[in-house]
Amino acid sequence: MKIVFSRKGLDSAAGGIPSPLVDGRPLSVPIPANGTPSGCVYGDLVSPIPEFLDDLGKGMDRSEPCHLDPDIDASIVPGRRPSGWRGSLGQVGAAQSHLANQGVGRDDVFVFWGLFRPVDRAEGGWRFVGKPQHRIFGWLQVAEVLVVGEGWRNVLRCYPWLEGHPHLRAGWGPSNTVYVAADTLLLGGSDTGLAGFGRLPLGRRLTASAEDNVSTWNIPAWLDPSRSGTGMTYHPPARWLGNGTLRSAPRGQEFVANAGTRRDALAWLEGLIGGNDTGD
Repeated sequence: MKIVFSRKGLDSAAGGIPSPLVDGRPLSVPIPANGTPSGCVYGDLVSPIPEFLDDLGKGMDRSEPCHLDPDIDASIVPGRRPSGWRGSLGQVGAAQSHLANQGVGRDDVFVFWGLFRPVDRAEGGWRFVGKPQHRIFGWLQVAEVLVVGEGWRNVLRCYPWLEGHPHLRAGWGPSNTVYVAADTLLLGGSDTGLAGFGRLPLGRRLTASAEDNVSTWNIPAWLDPSRSGTGMTYHPPARWLGNGTLRSAPRGQEFVANAGTRRDALAWLEGLIGGNDTGD
């Protein structure tokens, strides 16, 4: 199994601000569409996302088109999703080439993380409080890989519930690909009884608690090469600091760790998704 640490949501490069931590809960805000195909604007998303952007959006507001991807939380848009809806992730360009070159496919798991900062709401509106941090907020286990290319209409005939996904619209190139989630999480060939995709209520902090640099992470032993771990792409030896810490790469979206059948990696993943995590 491959575990992909997948950078998603607002940050300094995409939107210019972190996503909010609301009462300790990560609320990943989609990045601006910036001219790419989009099926919704920020105002179409549930509260408090539009209000948060009105107050803190640095030029973004509820009228701006957004890139709702990954789409792993049915409740992020009001109303019912189409029959058969499942979580999904689109990818294209260099990031998709990297995933393909690493052989990412069925049964592999994306672990979504992003930049977050605590917020509170006063009479003047939303405001940031505390320090930013990198945090895991969701996951998706791959059931199907749809090589869409420019044939998005054909894909929608077979998967009509993907209507509205930004990667099922005109304007993407031949590498356009959609990863469709499994209904249930399978680890080591066994059904865990957990969902195959979703948003974590509290998530898990990656940034080391004593660090001002958000990119210094605490990492599990199975990932740490200094403890016989797997390592992951985009991270040469100099980035692994020892003692369970990593200086994460500032660029790249998809960091792939080839965990194989390691029991410690599978146990970590099951604990992340199904455990009673405190968020830190």
